[in-house]
Amino acid sequence: MAAEKKDARSGKAPKKESQPLIIAKTPAEEQRLKLERLMRNPDKPANIPERPKEWNPRAPPEFVRDVMGSSAGAGSGEFHVYRHLRRREYQRQDFLERMSDKQKMDEDYIEKVKENQKAAEERTAKRRKKREKLKQKKLMAKKAKVESQKEEAGSEEKSSSSASEAEEQDDDAEVPSFIMGKR
Repeated sequence: MAAEKKDARSGKAPKKESQPLIIAKTPAEEQRLKLERLMRNPDKPANIPERPKEWNPRAPPEFVRDVMGSSAGAGSGEFHVYRHLRRREYQRQDFLERMSDKQKMDEDYIEKVKENQKAAEERTAKRRKKREKLKQKKLMAKKAKVESQKEEAGSEEKSSSSASEAEEQDDDAEVPSFIMGKR
């Protein structure tokens, strides 16, 4: 109690409880510990580092003042300067070559994606046409069936009217309870 009063008087906040030190033995456990630490305070923003910028070579100079050559009389220190310039130029050429290869690969990829989309669209159109054809065939079959039923119904009405006249003539005949061949 005296310690609490002492902390209150000094204006300092009481210390947090110290967490036990846990050493991760596996990468999964390490990740779990990091997640637990992040989730202890969900209001605190998590630091997401930005992607590092791609290396760019220094642009070649506009005007070269002291042109180097392999002439006699060049001092021993000049060779190192020449070597560094040569290395830098080779790096720049390598970089430009890699960039052109990357651009070519990107263009090839875009072209391939367009070809795949076109092929997929063609297949879809072909299948759509086939489905429509089947649909039309079913509709035509259904219409033909309905028309044939109408024709049969019309012929049955004619035959039934002649049959009803026959029934009127023959009172002793029994009325059939079912009709053969009808579904």
